[in-house]
Amino acid sequence: MPSFEWKGRDRGGRPQGGVLVADNKDAVLAVLRRQQIVPITVKEKGKEIALPKLRRGVDEKTLAVFTRQFSVMIDAGLPLVQCLQILGEQQEHKAFQRIVLQVREDVESGSSLANAMKKHPQAFNDLFVNMVAAGEAGGILDTILQRLATYIEKNARLKAQVKSALIYPVAVISIAALVVYVILWKVIPVFGALFVSLGADLPLPTRIVVAMSKFVGRYWWLILGVIGAALYALRRYYATEQGKLVIDGLLLKTPILGLVLRKIAVARFCRTLGTLLSAGVPVLESLEITARTSGNAVIERAILEVRKQVEEGKSLAEPLKTTKQFPPMVVQMISVGEATGAMDTMLNKIAEFYEDEVDTAVAGMMKLIEPIMILFLGIVVGGIVIAMYLPMFSLISKIG
Repeated sequence: MPSFEWKGRDRGGRPQGGVLVADNKDAVLAVLRRQQIVPITVKEKGKEIALPKLRRGVDEKTLAVFTRQFSVMIDAGLPLVQCLQILGEQQEHKAFQRIVLQVREDVESGSSLANAMKKHPQAFNDLFVNMVAAGEAGGILDTILQRLATYIEKNARLKAQVKSALIYPVAVISIAALVVYVILWKVIPVFGALFVSLGADLPLPTRIVVAMSKFVGRYWWLILGVIGAALYALRRYYATEQGKLVIDGLLLKTPILGLVLRKIAVARFCRTLGTLLSAGVPVLESLEITARTSGNAVIERAILEVRKQVEEGKSLAEPLKTTKQFPPMVVQMISVGEATGAMDTMLNKIAEFYEDEVDTAVAGMMKLIEPIMILFLGIVVGGIVIAMYLPMFSLISKIG
């Protein structure tokens, strides 16, 4: 049997390490859990454990329902193969149905559930697979599946809040720009022709608005082309590593939106890491997975830097503090969790707190953005209307 080198911490936070001979890594993790040791890294001698890449695939709602039903069936005592057969046959998502039935065939052929799921990263990412492997090794698969279902549901809710935080201001600004464009394109030329026919002297604000109207009427194709090219260039830039860092960093520094996005990132970090650690996944693998599911390049880089320092023997709280990306309260609570040996529980408590904070922050942002947008529209549209009325005052004085 192969030998595995491991490093971890006991419940008192003291570093531990050694070598275990076992069939596979899951067996080593099971032994460490029985010894109440939190694993940091487990690797076969001379061989690093590789992590599969995350891919997009089955939507989270489908996966959450599948996981919740799976946990109920396992808890009821149904055989694993029968559970997968029932769940596969009732799936409305055809691609996911094929995947579940293929997993059933692999399990029936003697494969473990985690290894069977690992073949389908488009449905089961490495977070899912690692937790299922931990559940199988510890004999608590039903409990792990319940935690997974809760995690997926809460993560989907956080993603919906991100969309709400980003889409609302973008939609309002887009509508405002469209309204101004229609006024310049259709309404202003009528007033301009009227003033010319009456021989009115146009003040500077009116001349500026009329010039903008003529530009919009003549070069609308150029405006659309510039906007399209800018959006395409922005998308290509964001696809690069440097572009993600710059844009995500700017979003985090935005006065109102940045606070909401940071709270969402903290909640996701704590929820993901807490869920993985509670399942017995080693700290380093948990941090690797958490980084790649963070949803923000700046936070991802910070977590990977934390992982590097933890691998060198430091505690988790110390490098988290040096990144300056996480609030001091979060760092202090994680430090307490490390000292008491209840890191997973503390992380889940932090996640629950920040998820409630996100709800409050999103609602507050919506209330604040509405009057700001109304004021912006009032200034723009009101400025155009005033510019158009100024020549009328001079005409009325002439007539008088």
